[in-house]
Amino acid sequence: MTATLRIEPCDATSPEARALIERLDAELCTLYPEPGATHFRLDPEETAVGRGTFVVARDASEQSHTPGVLVACGAIRMLDARAAEVKRMFTLPSHRGRGLARRILAELETWALALGARRLALETGVRQHQAIALYERSGFIPIDPFGEYADSPLSLCMAKDLPG
Repeated sequence: MTATLRIEPCDATSPEARALIERLDAELCTLYPEPGATHFRLDPEETAVGRGTFVVARDASEQSHTPGVLVACGAIRMLDARAAEVKRMFTLPSHRGRGLARRILAELETWALALGARRLALETGVRQHQAIALYERSGFIPIDPFGEYADSPLSLCMAKDLPG
């Protein structure tokens, strides 16, 4: 059987999405054990139609009729009428190095444009060197900390202007 990877929108409150997010949260808590160092907040209504989206990558067999296992995710939420924030980017360790994060980021950019965003912003941790490299390769540059990250010394905020 040949595995296929499919990226699609998903309800962030579904049990399978919650299980993936719990893996992300556990990894981040290990990397950043300091009190107040993690920023997990993403309210379900922030990814509702017209306000944002939550997407996943599913690993499924072409010969199977099952929907597949979630192996990666990412989200955007609108910050205002022209800017969206990338949130909850994660790929299971077993699926890293396959370009999934890059594909999810590109999908999120498409969604952001459809929502009218002309700028994407994000926060990542200073210890997440692979994530920082991904964002830099994708055109993001460092910016001043914003919102809930303003006083977080372990946060690195980045942004990218979108076409249009």
